[in-house]
Amino acid sequence: MQESYFIENRVFDDIAIGQSAGLTRTLMERDIALFATVSGDFNPAHVDPEFAKSDMFHKVVAHGMWGASLISTVLGTELPGPGTIYLDQSLHFRKPIGLGDVIQVRITAREKDSERHRITFDCRCTNQAGDVVIEGDAVVIAPTRKFRRPRVVLPTVTLEDHGAKFRTMIAQAANLPPLLTAVVHPVDANAIGGAVEAAQAGLIVPVLIGPEARIRDAANEAGLDISQYRLVATEHSEAAAELAARMAHKGEVLALMKGSLHTDEFLRPVMDAANFLRTAFRLSHVFLMDVPNYDRVLFITDGAININPDLEIKKDIVQNVINMAHALGIPAPRVAILSAVEMVNPRIPSTLDAAALCKMAERGQITGGVVDGPLAFDNAVSLVAAKTKHIVSPVAGLADILVAPDMDAGNMIAKQLEYLAGADAAGIVLGARVPIILTSRADNPQSRLASCAVAALIKDFQTRNLA
Repeated sequence: MQESYFIENRVFDDIAIGQSAGLTRTLMERDIALFATVSGDFNPAHVDPEFAKSDMFHKVVAHGMWGASLISTVLGTELPGPGTIYLDQSLHFRKPIGLGDVIQVRITAREKDSERHRITFDCRCTNQAGDVVIEGDAVVIAPTRKFRRPRVVLPTVTLEDHGAKFRTMIAQAANLPPLLTAVVHPVDANAIGGAVEAAQAGLIVPVLIGPEARIRDAANEAGLDISQYRLVATEHSEAAAELAARMAHKGEVLALMKGSLHTDEFLRPVMDAANFLRTAFRLSHVFLMDVPNYDRVLFITDGAININPDLEIKKDIVQNVINMAHALGIPAPRVAILSAVEMVNPRIPSTLDAAALCKMAERGQITGGVVDGPLAFDNAVSLVAAKTKHIVSPVAGLADILVAPDMDAGNMIAKQLEYLAGADAAGIVLGARVPIILTSRADNPQSRLASCAVAALIKDFQTRNLA
């Protein structure tokens, strides 16, 4: 093994007065974020650029103890190294450390206590201009036994900004007029809470539809004041869904939001021709996934409505999600038609559907997106996987949209991303004349807000394009 794979100490008797060691480190945003996360110190002077502009130094600066920790690093890994016992540290913080500053740390042995094996070190940190930013002294017990061991390989730390893409989407929708929304049968704390949260965020104006006593009980349970919102009483959930659909048909509400009732019961009146909410397209569902380590919101369809769609239904599913992507500001979304493999195989029906959908897109039966398939999941989202398999495609590794072969696959992909990859999920139903917000009881508050934001952006896009 190379020498760099080992860590070695220097024992008390081998350290001379004046002997020194050091390191050089450049302060990066990652350092501040990691230190704040580990320490719990979220002082906005360190992590909030807008606040920092008005603070004493007018810029983001490092935590003082980040610089101090570099001194500890030298003492514990270089001089004396492994086996060192920290006893005392006094420091003076002379100047702030800003992003991009190159910090040189130097410790120098000043005094030795042979009886107790103690060493006092002068400690000094300077920046790239030679200015002293931290200085002081440290007292340690130096080891008396020699150590030379392989360096421990530390785990890789990945910084994930959970929900960042959803926050951007919510901020965009907050600039629009709030969407008048029928909230159907919100008779538990989660359902009524989601509606009120969206209202308070300026995304919707809720019209609460369902049994009045149960809605008020749910609001009381959640500690919410719903006196400012219109409440339309119905006898039960089925009547609430029917009334909401009729109100949407008449233009009395501009969107529908699922409360505490089954999805099929919620959507049955939407699909009833008498309510005139159907369009030329089949209803389909989209999971919007904010995956921390993926560089865009990922759309997965259909994982909730169409159980085993045939080719004609898949065509509508693809067109629905492309149209939604346009509303969200993606002019030419990349659509990956998923299968288990990337080659057309007559024994795997999903590969045949994928090939047909690509031909439909080529011939103008599907418009507005870049469609390719069949693609396996890895090839759809990973450029490395696509390159390894020699797949030449404008979609592979860059997909905005994943079209699952059936509801089982779509639902599983979305839930796996949520529970194993830390993704946040929002849900919307497409293909009707009004946006339909389909949230889950397990959704966190931000996911519910994101679902409402998507509905608002879709409605705004539809309004502008009809004008």
